[in-house]
Amino acid sequence: MTALRPASILILVLVLTGCSASSRIIDEPQDAQFVRVDERPYPNPIPTPAAFEAAIERGSRTRDGRPGAAYWTQDTAYRINVRLDPEARTVHGNAVIRYVNNSPDRLEWLHLELAQNLHAEGVVRNDPAEVTGGVALQRVEVNGEALEQAPAGARYIVDGTQLILVPSQAVTSGDVAEIEIEWEFAVPQAGAGGRMGYDADNLFFIAYWYPTISVYDDVYGWHMAPFQGTAEFYHGFGDYDVTIEMPGGWLVHATGELDAPDNILAPDVLERLQAAASSDVPMRVWTPGEDGSPTRAAAEERVSWRFTARQVRDFAFSATRESIWDAARTPVGDRDGDGEMDYAVINTLYRESAPFWAETTDFQQHAIAFLSSYTRFPYPWPHMTAVEGGNIIGGGMEFPMITLMGDYNQRGEEALYHVTAHELAHMWVPMIAGSNERRYTWLDEGVTTFNENMARMDYYPGFNHHLPDQETYTRYATIAEETEMMRPSDYHEPGPSFVVASYMKPASVLVALREVLGEEVFNRALREYIRNWAYAHPYPHDFFNTFERVSGRDLGWFWRTWYYETWTLDQAVESVSQQGDNVSITIRDHGEAPMPVIVQLTLDDGSTASHRAPVDVWLDGSTTTTMEVRAGRPVVQVEIDPEHHFPDVNRANNVWTREP
Repeated sequence: MTALRPASILILVLVLTGCSASSRIIDEPQDAQFVRVDERPYPNPIPTPAAFEAAIERGSRTRDGRPGAAYWTQDTAYRINVRLDPEARTVHGNAVIRYVNNSPDRLEWLHLELAQNLHAEGVVRNDPAEVTGGVALQRVEVNGEALEQAPAGARYIVDGTQLILVPSQAVTSGDVAEIEIEWEFAVPQAGAGGRMGYDADNLFFIAYWYPTISVYDDVYGWHMAPFQGTAEFYHGFGDYDVTIEMPGGWLVHATGELDAPDNILAPDVLERLQAAASSDVPMRVWTPGEDGSPTRAAAEERVSWRFTARQVRDFAFSATRESIWDAARTPVGDRDGDGEMDYAVINTLYRESAPFWAETTDFQQHAIAFLSSYTRFPYPWPHMTAVEGGNIIGGGMEFPMITLMGDYNQRGEEALYHVTAHELAHMWVPMIAGSNERRYTWLDEGVTTFNENMARMDYYPGFNHHLPDQETYTRYATIAEETEMMRPSDYHEPGPSFVVASYMKPASVLVALREVLGEEVFNRALREYIRNWAYAHPYPHDFFNTFERVSGRDLGWFWRTWYYETWTLDQAVESVSQQGDNVSITIRDHGEAPMPVIVQLTLDDGSTASHRAPVDVWLDGSTTTTMEVRAGRPVVQVEIDPEHHFPDVNRANNVWTREP
């Protein structure tokens, strides 16, 4: 999700770095010598949780960041029938869930989530929310056995957003449990922390609406952390067969592929959609106010929209009746390995009250194509759909193949591209590499924010789009309210600390890691991580270990510094002296974070030369180091990290200029 960034951290200084007349880069200069003095804290090795270590011993994880030979995930298949009543604003559903226990464990109970209970009376939540009563369960069965709320025996237990099923017989390894549930709830106007709801009488976006099997994984087993409105979701992958009943005249879009569209869509709408699916240029599929209905059925009739999807983390759908529908296609690469370019259909639904959305089809086309290329993992699904949800949401929220985003009338067209790129980048993380958002939000939002910024740099070239996030993080880090990234997501300090630790800081840290490793190695590691953990459940140590394996480097100092601590980087040019061609540069680090030193020398003829000191100059406890380099000409300026690769909290001391 793209959070609304608090005003207190929105004051951003946008810095453009100029080009010099000539430049030469020396990554590890052979002519540099380093003198170490003083002392500093040492970045101790990061801990490996006992449960993760046990998974390695069992063979389901490895020490090199890849799934082990014995890795497994649970299989889940949902068959759901749901009726949305637009007038009553209620959802009524019944589901048959087939759950296969692929784990080696005996499951005495089954754990599900009822996210809509965030809106139940008295439930624990982080922020105020509309109270609608939450979920009313009408029937619960496991393998044909009816369960009731009871103190003992076969039963079910509702605890806030958690639903625990206790059948009379455990689900042993290899067994199948068939769960049947019927439920109903009133749709909140802006529900689940502004991630779903309705606006006026012409738009519904329904998400977190069905009982969802919680993840049972190879590290901790059941994940039972409640949904409190801030930290998001940890979902397993499953197959979905969902039938949505709506009145005629409403257009329904959803996760998955629509079955038999020719039986539902009006002939002219279907014809335009088919043309758009082969068009590189956005086309209009439906305009509100056209004669007739977009569906074959009239308003007084009922329409059953059936969607199917395989191996997706979640299912959401929209229902609109006054939204413009634009569509086109976009290239995603060779998805099936046949040597031919494959495409995904792009759908955009927006109301006339959101004029900037006229560009969103183009925005989606670019983001999906760019991210497919950058990640080297072609977008795997048949469509990507964006739904404008002004008055429901301010930023955006992602779901497989569909996203809900605000109207962006106040923030403008470029900001709308930013949120579009962000929500679509989530299709890779966590919709493919399925990390635990509720515990490690940075592994989801931080990687996605980095990927968003890469897409922004391609769409809006000429500016370093990583800079605003870096500057927001460094500004916040100096006011001593920062919390470490590895803290569980619902337990950050009040205020902006969750947002900074989840979005801006981890994205900025990845920029720094790219500079430490080099772009080619960094990109290879990031792509390996996504590919190896596609449709699986990576943990932070899998991420860390992947980068160490691909780079061939021990990066424990980096993980400790940036992920487990709130240390800051503050490198300063303390002094510069020159005798002939020999230049002596003393660097002092006023912070605790050890990082390589990148120094650029500007010579009197305008040319530049870059030199680099490895991180090792600090790892023996030093707080100052002296670089001895040969310049060839008089040095007029020395600057640390002029391209802002590293998140230095005080750049005022990064530059030395020779006095006239």
